[in-house]
Amino acid sequence: MYPIRCFLLIIVCSSLSVNGFDPNRVIYAVNAGGDVHYDSLGIRYDKDPLHGKVGISSDYGKSLAIRRVPEKDFELYQVERYHHNSFGYEVPISEDGDYVLVLKFCEVYFNTRNSKVFDVSLNGMRVIENLDIYDKVGKGVAHDEYIQFSIKDNAFVYNNMESFINNGRIKVEFLKGRKDNPKVNAVIVYKGTIDDIPKLRPLMEEEKPYHLRERPERKTFHQPRITREDPYNYQDLLTTFWPILVSILPVIPIIYCLCKI
Repeated sequence: MYPIRCFLLIIVCSSLSVNGFDPNRVIYAVNAGGDVHYDSLGIRYDKDPLHGKVGISSDYGKSLAIRRVPEKDFELYQVERYHHNSFGYEVPISEDGDYVLVLKFCEVYFNTRNSKVFDVSLNGMRVIENLDIYDKVGKGVAHDEYIQFSIKDNAFVYNNMESFINNGRIKVEFLKGRKDNPKVNAVIVYKGTIDDIPKLRPLMEEEKPYHLRERPERKTFHQPRITREDPYNYQDLLTTFWPILVSILPVIPIIYCLCKI
């Protein structure tokens, strides 16, 4: 029985890892604007704690088949929370170490760039500026932002800058700008570095909006320039016949004298 139990344990442990990913690295996951959801990796996203408190939950994206992710993950990008002002989530973190914040976005409403633009801060530090989801990937396409940071001696460290952690929680905020309202589809925090976490696959060419697609280089053909002499260019005529005139002028008096004889 012991070998069988060991074999089953190995199977269970391997099932907890997808492409080397350990779900135990997840310390916080919220389905913004939605209910509890399990994604394609088996990660549990909790119900939005801001429900009925801050902002507006929307499932407007339910009419879209989200590109770039499996169907099991559609809901994470179809449902969102937005607000007419800045808003945010508090993430409890108690241990020192490296962490990665992943913010999941999808533009489900606008069809043009520069329609929804906002910033994101983490523990008071601006980590994303002028985020335009449509400009990044277009409409109905999943987009994740990855922010790596660390905790050391109750201090939040990002890009070699530090800030104090209040009551063991850091706050991720979506900041109101001049272009519509800030939003987010899901928030997840992993223990580890960016190399340790699952990521979205690269966009295929046909999934990109028109302004991001590679355009074939246009070949231009340069015809040789044909220059034609101007028959009325007197300067050229003078240059051509001047040596002949110079050689004839001394002979004219001699010819005149000979004619007189």
